[in-house]
Amino acid sequence: MIGTRLYRVILVIVLYALASSSAFAEARLENFRIGVDGNRTRIVIDLNEKIAFKYFTLADPYRVVIDLPALTWQQDMRLPAWKGLVKNLRFGLFSTDVMRVVLDATGPVSVSKMFLLEPSAGFNYRLVIDLETSSETAFRAAIDARRAAEGASPAPEVEPSAPLRSAEKPRNSKPVIVIDAGHGGVDPGAHGRKAREKDVVLAFAREFAAALRKSGNYEVHLTRDRDIYIPLRERVNIARRHDANLFISIHADAIERKNVRGMSIYTLSETASDKEAAALARQENRSDIIAGIDFGNQPSEVTNILIDLAQRETKNLSVKFANTVVNKMDGKTQLLDRTHRFAGFRVLKAPDVPSVLIELGFLTNPNEEKLLVSSKWRKSVSAALKEAVDRYFNSLAANS
Repeated sequence: MIGTRLYRVILVIVLYALASSSAFAEARLENFRIGVDGNRTRIVIDLNEKIAFKYFTLADPYRVVIDLPALTWQQDMRLPAWKGLVKNLRFGLFSTDVMRVVLDATGPVSVSKMFLLEPSAGFNYRLVIDLETSSETAFRAAIDARRAAEGASPAPEVEPSAPLRSAEKPRNSKPVIVIDAGHGGVDPGAHGRKAREKDVVLAFAREFAAALRKSGNYEVHLTRDRDIYIPLRERVNIARRHDANLFISIHADAIERKNVRGMSIYTLSETASDKEAAALARQENRSDIIAGIDFGNQPSEVTNILIDLAQRETKNLSVKFANTVVNKMDGKTQLLDRTHRFAGFRVLKAPDVPSVLIELGFLTNPNEEKLLVSSKWRKSVSAALKEAVDRYFNSLAANS
């Protein structure tokens, strides 16, 4: 009797395990490989199961963008040395259900073949992409043909997705703060010796959000709470949809001079305050390009008088908050010379939400990289930044 019961229990456990392994196994990207054969460059993506896929090409710079289902992968996966027609590769979550692989090409290319191989000869599923050189004319003609077939009508740079309003909320309501962890997913941002910007700033954003929420004085939202890509325009629109009183974009910097270190804070200006600020803005504003966004036929920024007038008040409040941050951070962490700077970051262009971009420090400085990945440092600096938020809103309340 006992033997029969034990047999039944074991049978149930085995059947459950088998069902679980098949029903809940995750689709996984296992490896990238690359080879060159004459004028052809072949990229192979190893997978654990059959998937759907599609691709398109983009110019300025030359890219091949491959969209796959949202796969999992080993975080420390080692990528091969890129060669032939491919000079770089990035991949990561582009949305909740799409993984994006972006191949930076050495020039105009065509995808001569793209197909999925069934498991064989000791290999699992393999997605094969064959690239060949193309003429500039043929390359751009293929892009134009795809855009015409899709009939895309891209949205403007700054969408008035909510009515323009005063930058201050009514009394007796909690101020709304939107924290934006820069980069993410397919866009890793800057690199240190080990740390990646997208990971550093997400960890800090979570810590900072927790400090604000613990006070009970604010309504707090994150533009992203995991490793996923959010387009720059959408980050702005998230703040506007939440009717935010303050938008704080968190980043970490990188520079060739490894001795440079220190926090800095930026507010919007169409003309940067110095060459370094201008270079940083150009670099950060390329995030959508890095992630393989198609800018074809997109209209220029909205520049009507109403938005311009609203933005004047917003800029003044942004500067007020930036100055408060500089005062509160002095002595809490090392500050970059001329800590408050001005640049034309796209994420600061909400016309009616006071916005700042904070560069926590430099991942390229070995000592600062250690701080930026330290939980103790995150906690201390988040607390100081929360005090700056308190002082800013208390000042607004006193003057209202």
